[in-house]
Amino acid sequence: MGMGPLAGTRILDLTSVVMGPSATQMLGDMGADVIKVEPPEGDVVRQIGPQRNAGMGAYFLNANRNKRSICLNLKDPAGLDALLRLADTADILTYNIRPQAMTRLGLGYEALAARNPRLIYAGLFGFGQDGPYAARPAYDDLIQGASVMSALIAQAGDGTPRYVPSAVADRVVGLAAVGAICATLVNRNQTGLGQRVDIPMFETMVGFVLGDHLGGLTFDPPLGGGGYARQLSPERRPYRTRDGHICTVIYNDKQWANFLRAIGREDLPRDDPRFATYADRQSNVDFVYGELGRIFAERTTAEWMDLLDRADVPAMPMHDFDSIFDDPQLKQTGFFELVEHPTEGRVRNMRLSASWSRTPAATRRLAPRRGQDGPAILREAGFADDEIAALAERRALTIPAEAAGSDT
Repeated sequence: MGMGPLAGTRILDLTSVVMGPSATQMLGDMGADVIKVEPPEGDVVRQIGPQRNAGMGAYFLNANRNKRSICLNLKDPAGLDALLRLADTADILTYNIRPQAMTRLGLGYEALAARNPRLIYAGLFGFGQDGPYAARPAYDDLIQGASVMSALIAQAGDGTPRYVPSAVADRVVGLAAVGAICATLVNRNQTGLGQRVDIPMFETMVGFVLGDHLGGLTFDPPLGGGGYARQLSPERRPYRTRDGHICTVIYNDKQWANFLRAIGREDLPRDDPRFATYADRQSNVDFVYGELGRIFAERTTAEWMDLLDRADVPAMPMHDFDSIFDDPQLKQTGFFELVEHPTEGRVRNMRLSASWSRTPAATRRLAPRRGQDGPAILREAGFADDEIAALAERRALTIPAEAAGSDT
């Protein structure tokens, strides 16, 4: 079984919900030993269904593989001490509560770095800590709206601001966190010293969105307003065909020449200058995309896929929940796999998309039951059985009944 490029790296993961867990799942997929530290009641997304067993909902299963779970009550001094002892040998600690709360718990960076100077202390939270929003809470919806994303959706649509139907801010910032943490790990391995790294949602998403849309506001004084016209065109959408939809981008001059030749319209750029060059098409993007919409309505999706493939024009089907599992690319690469979860039965797993030639990554374990690995994790850190029993007795450590006496 592959171990991944981060094999031998231990992460103490205090994150919950989506942003942090999606980041640490990717790090776990890459081979890191991720210890998920949960409160006694467990990560709240365990409750999001559907689910076969309480606390093991689909949302949780898809953000927490390749992790082990321990439930500690950090408001109990004994539970906090247990966490500090775990942090003494960790390479990375991740958290996504506000830094002020971490400090109040006695888990601020200075306190942990004094115990373990090699520790990388990674915070994923709402806002940069040198601004007036530093102590504010943040959620995906708030950040989508504040980062101009919802206003752009309104501009491209019917004027109604909306949120993307995905936790896109959480997952984009999770990806940013993976890069930041890995870069910090490289520096730690070069210098021998850890450091604090902050990954704020708001600033990360503003950069993500405005990288496309800052436009004329890039210049001072401005050269026009913000917004990238092609992306904001109300006609930019999957094209309706005679029997469904198709997704295509006819972008450069070569692709346009190939497309028009394939449909017998080579004369169009001569007859209508709005189609003549890349710049002309960009300047008239609403009209051009609207005309394409009328053209694509004339044939079936299968006919268009065949024609566009032969013309070397990029195209993909518009998948839904029925068709995505039959996609030949995903089938051939084994992206979806049906596996047996120890408690949840047969589940569909999505593998990490990146691959490595020398240190291949793999799913070593599926998402854990709440607190199932607590005793084993503590023994690895040097806790004696009587210490573990004492923690459980005072409820600083939660050991689910099904995990009692087991070192799963």
